[in-house]
Amino acid sequence: MRVLISGAGIAGPTLAWFLAKTGARITIFEKAHALLPHGQNVDIEGSALTVMKKMGLLDEIRRFNTTEKGTQFIGSRGRPFAPFPVQKGSVGSFTSEFEILRGDLSAILYNATKSHPNIRYRFNTIVKKVLSNDDNSVRVESSDGEIQEFDLLVAADGQWSKVRKQCFPPESVKVVDLEMTAIYWTIPRLPCDNNWWNVYLALQARVITLRPDPHGTIRAMFTRMPCNEAQKKEWMEAARSGKSVQQALLKKESADTGWQAELLLDSIDQAPDFYFHVIQQIKMSKWSTGRVVCLGDAAFAPSPLTGMGTSLAVTAAYVLAGELSKLSHNDPPTNALEAYERKFRPFVETTQEIPSWVPDIAHPETAWKRSILNVGLRALSQLAKIRWIVQRFEKDHGNEDFRLPQYASFDESGTDMSSEFSEEYDEKLVDEKSSA
Repeated sequence: MRVLISGAGIAGPTLAWFLAKTGARITIFEKAHALLPHGQNVDIEGSALTVMKKMGLLDEIRRFNTTEKGTQFIGSRGRPFAPFPVQKGSVGSFTSEFEILRGDLSAILYNATKSHPNIRYRFNTIVKKVLSNDDNSVRVESSDGEIQEFDLLVAADGQWSKVRKQCFPPESVKVVDLEMTAIYWTIPRLPCDNNWWNVYLALQARVITLRPDPHGTIRAMFTRMPCNEAQKKEWMEAARSGKSVQQALLKKESADTGWQAELLLDSIDQAPDFYFHVIQQIKMSKWSTGRVVCLGDAAFAPSPLTGMGTSLAVTAAYVLAGELSKLSHNDPPTNALEAYERKFRPFVETTQEIPSWVPDIAHPETAWKRSILNVGLRALSQLAKIRWIVQRFEKDHGNEDFRLPQYASFDESGTDMSSEFSEEYDEKLVDEKSSA
């Protein structure tokens, strides 16, 4: 089977790793010139951990843990309160036991697949046009003008997938706005910084957070919920504008936020990775059409509020590869694509369900609302210290939240990462820490 995957983030390389075990020949297009470094924190939970174990990558994921000790909230005077330290196998913290930067996970997956003879990466390349999608094949023209024919095209190119836009009618894609904007960037680590996820709840529905990473820097995030229709319109317009407009709006709206806002806002002009993200979900009426299928955020972006985007992408890639592995020679992929959606969609739909009070509860507009929230957080922090209470809600992060189907092609254990990659990445880590 000849497979083209658009997108070299998380879902695409995971799918390629498993498909290569079936003898498929995979080409991966990636619009960036190279892998994007680091990114923001992502969690790997439940069945996705089982998939990573099958790939032999769990030790590497542990090696590049963000070093986050847990979550603590910052009071109006800048002092920490309500700590929730991470505990193995416990739900007593907002920090996952398996925290990793998205870019580090992407690098791990890339290095696990780049040398496979059946996998070919093409950076700085996109699907310019899908020329045909019929019973025989799917033909595409790439951005360099080359026309190629494949048995399957996988759209793993993110929430605003260009492939999805070409192949699926607009009415088949529903965008659910969660009325929250998040802005991310990386800043130098200072001597006063620590290894906690520090969360400051400002007034007027604004939040600042700082998180450590294993590269000697700090990940900053501002989140904002509009307090009125005028604000909502202004922030949505900024999302469609350039970086200079977005940065100007952030500075204007956040200068009086408090805590470390002034210092952080002064750093955004030099930030190499400033990212303005309107928090939304993607819901499709059908994930495939003919020989084209959507995967990961392209099919079902759950939003960062669920903490499950990466885990869904990894697990979905395994299920899709597994269903394709059951095809006989020259079988069209249609039945496999339908089985993939039939088995995995119920879990996706459950995961995408977000309580009506989220994310509002974490964005108090007034001082009295913040005071009530802080009292509740203090109480929860104290309860989290009582072992017998925590044990009632304890979970094993390796327990499967989605029961993984068994596929004969993937029964053997995964291969370990190459020592060459480990040494190369270790040297990079040392260099980054020494220059921080």
